[in-house]
Amino acid sequence: MAQDTSISGNRGERILAYMVAASVGLSILAFLSIIIGTASGIRNFGEGFWPVAFVLPLIGLPIGLILIIVLIVASSLRRGRETRNAGN
Repeated sequence: MAQDTSISGNRGERILAYMVAASVGLSILAFLSIIIGTASGIRNFGEGFWPVAFVLPLIGLPIGLILIIVLIVASSLRRGRETRNAGN
C-alpha cells in the first residue's frame, strides 16, 4: 500500500504564514495607495481612508516581522522534535 507523501504542514504554522502574508500584503497595498494618491495630485490626506493608509504600514510591517520570527522558531522547534522522534 502506498504511503501518503503529500506535504503535511502544521495547522498553526499555516495560520501564522497566512497572518504574515495578510499583514505585509495589506501594508504594501496601503503604501502603494499613498504613492498613487500622491502621484495623482491628492493633497488632503487628513480625511477618509488616508489616515488609515498612513498608519497601516507603521503597524502592519513590524507585526509581520514579529510573526515571521515566531514562524521560524515554531518551524525549527517542530523540525527538531521530528528529527529526535525519527532517531528513536
